[in-house]
Amino acid sequence: MSEKEKLTPKIRFKGYTDAWGQRKLGEVAEFSKGYGYSKSDLTDTGTPIILYGRLYTKYETIIEDVDTFAVQKEQSVISRGGEIIVPSSGETAEDISRASVVDKKGVILGGDLNIVRADSTISPTFLAITISNGNQQKEMSKRAQGKSIVHLNNSDLKEVILHLPSLKEQTSISSFFRTLDYAITLHQRKLEGLRELKRGYLQLMFPQAGELVPRVRFTGFCEEWTGKKLGDVVEITMGQSPDSLYYTDNPNDHILVQGNTDMKNGLVVPRVWTTQTTKTANKGDVIISVRAPVGDVGKTNYNVVLGRGVAGIKGNEFIYQSLLKMKLFGYWERVTQGSTFESINSNDVKNAIIAIPSASEQRLISMYFHNMDSQIYEYQAKMDNLKHLKTAYLQQMFV
Repeated sequence: MSEKEKLTPKIRFKGYTDAWGQRKLGEVAEFSKGYGYSKSDLTDTGTPIILYGRLYTKYETIIEDVDTFAVQKEQSVISRGGEIIVPSSGETAEDISRASVVDKKGVILGGDLNIVRADSTISPTFLAITISNGNQQKEMSKRAQGKSIVHLNNSDLKEVILHLPSLKEQTSISSFFRTLDYAITLHQRKLEGLRELKRGYLQLMFPQAGELVPRVRFTGFCEEWTGKKLGDVVEITMGQSPDSLYYTDNPNDHILVQGNTDMKNGLVVPRVWTTQTTKTANKGDVIISVRAPVGDVGKTNYNVVLGRGVAGIKGNEFIYQSLLKMKLFGYWERVTQGSTFESINSNDVKNAIIAIPSASEQRLISMYFHNMDSQIYEYQAKMDNLKHLKTAYLQQMFV
């Protein structure tokens, strides 16, 4: 491969053919540090502030809205707009090998932030994207120092090798990814809104703790619900882990569900397989985690082997939604309160009190929440597809 081919991305906008150049970040930017603030300094009102942890929890390319505040100090570092910020400490090298653009002025930039201000030949958005992805991110990860806590200093950033097209091409690429990020953000907000709406209806359409009548009901229903032990309503199978010698990564073997890491968005997601069968659950059953975090639930669309971190429940849609409501509103936290290790046993699950209405009211409630879940899954799938599309373009549009 020629040098020009090495410095030419696979996908480009029409009209761009020149090979990209190479520069050290230290040659095209100025560097400074934020001033030390911690979570204890946050207030309900005051000057907007960005703390370093935001960068590896929200993963924003461009920070436009800041909803955390603090009292401005004399030594505070205040944004002028257009700064690129990179965390200088984190738990892993990947955590701190990312960057965001501070799009607005007047924001306090907290401690443990490296601040980079690029010269006029660099688009801030392009720089943030290229630092957070591909070869530049790998290089930053290698430079990160530490064990339990890793650090990345401005001196490390200065040595990072950038691959740069013309400013015009940088701007075109930045605009493309900004539009893609905007679409992802819209879907994320819609998804969060639907989840919050469902949370509200779960609270209203199921009885509160100690009560047997919900606040909101379908027309024609007025009878009290009946409080019953979960074990008297459904069949429960506590998990038993196979020997780890039998674990595989072969999808032709039995799917093993060990805990909440094997469930995503209310569904079992195959991750580990086993050739040894211990306790099992069937397609259509509900899975509940019995070890920290206790109470996470998911449906399984497969026959699965149950590890000791979960239990299988032969319940319908109403049971699934009831268990989800119990988790969301702290039922299992009250059960495990005072325990040194958060877990529940067979008796805890079987003796859990669940409120049951008539079969016809169960069906209506089940249908209502099933339809709401379908909307949530749809937006989740759209958002995941956009994220996958972004990842694919990042791999193809950068050197």
